[in-house]
Amino acid sequence: MSRRSLLRGTAVGIGAITLPSLLTACGGGPGGDGRTIHMGSNSSDPVPKKAFAEAFKAYEAQSGGRKIAVNTVDHNTFQENINKYLQGNPDDVFMWFAGYRMQFFAKKGLLYDISDNWQQYEGFSDALKSQSTGEDGKQYLTPYYYYPWAVFHRKSLFAERGYQAPGTLDEYVALARQMKKDKLDPIAFCDKDGWPAMGTFDYINMRTNGYAFHKSLMAGEGSWTDKRVKEVFDTWRRLLPYCQPGANGRTWQEAATSLQKKEAGMAVFGLPHPGAQFPEGEQEDIDFFPFPVIAPEHGQDAVEAPIDGFLLAKKSKNLRNKKAMESAKDLLKWLATGKAEDIYLKSDPNNIAVNDQADTSRYSALQKKAVELVSGAKNISQFLDRDTRPDFASTVMIPAIQEFISNPNDVDGLVNGIERQKKTVFASD
Repeated sequence: MSRRSLLRGTAVGIGAITLPSLLTACGGGPGGDGRTIHMGSNSSDPVPKKAFAEAFKAYEAQSGGRKIAVNTVDHNTFQENINKYLQGNPDDVFMWFAGYRMQFFAKKGLLYDISDNWQQYEGFSDALKSQSTGEDGKQYLTPYYYYPWAVFHRKSLFAERGYQAPGTLDEYVALARQMKKDKLDPIAFCDKDGWPAMGTFDYINMRTNGYAFHKSLMAGEGSWTDKRVKEVFDTWRRLLPYCQPGANGRTWQEAATSLQKKEAGMAVFGLPHPGAQFPEGEQEDIDFFPFPVIAPEHGQDAVEAPIDGFLLAKKSKNLRNKKAMESAKDLLKWLATGKAEDIYLKSDPNNIAVNDQADTSRYSALQKKAVELVSGAKNISQFLDRDTRPDFASTVMIPAIQEFISNPNDVDGLVNGIERQKKTVFASD
């Protein structure tokens, strides 16, 4: 799927709370007046948290008296417990991901069909609709923004040291080697949160073996003992000496801060991650280049660009009330507008609007470059933990990648373990 199609439509009271609150979030139960909409949010970092607060405040002002009660949970806690959350007592509306991760829960009957809303949506391409559609052909997600992954750095550091953005893996390694000589950590690296290093795996895999193999592997069809997977880990092992040591004990915020402080030279991140850790006066110093070419036949034709949005939880007790359902769907209709995205992006310029009616005239140079990167991609991935089953990503791939980072020398044992567990997980339904 081309993201050019996705973008242009030609083809296709907030506060952090604890886990127990997440699993019992939706108070009030059925029979309420339907004027309070309970929102489950994983935007616990300050920048997106503030941006969503502004967007929700704007909705309340024009909603005729409706209120949004936001249940903000730490991002990792929310993500790792989403299955229990949706099967427990969830909020009415919650933030989640497009593609496979949405389809998985739709298939389990944990999401409300919002196809009637989609009949009224404007500004979304056919490709966006596809990413919001379940295996049954019904729509379950209201998309809100996307952001690409790339190799980020500071323009001023590159200018000071005379560094040039690499186009190939050999040039990437040569640049990392020079940075190491210059007393820098060449690559800011982290995986305490369990997901950041997945971006590096995905890019090495897609650059080495192509997008089709990535999709096959994520779907449980390809074998993890395939020599092509071993080649991915062998290539990654070549890069590890240039990565910050102790990655399994470092958060993405700490890694991004080391980039900001010029302690590290580069980092494989999504667009919001460095942006959230750089002071406002240094935002214009952030730059990126696409992950370098490994196999010429695959070039740089694939880009990781996850889509985030909003869904309705089927087990929300509030949504059994007709008025509450009307309120929740009304909120989704408003969030689907370009105006709603404009309000959000004014406070968080680290994402890209999905609605083609959004105002892009205020985009920073970095946002414009991100749009250009994704628009030119032949294939778009949603990220490892979104392109596969959540139980496989959480219970198998997180510990496997962390094990590799700690002990990269037993690739055969690693892939054999992944393959054995994969068969069990994918046979569980």
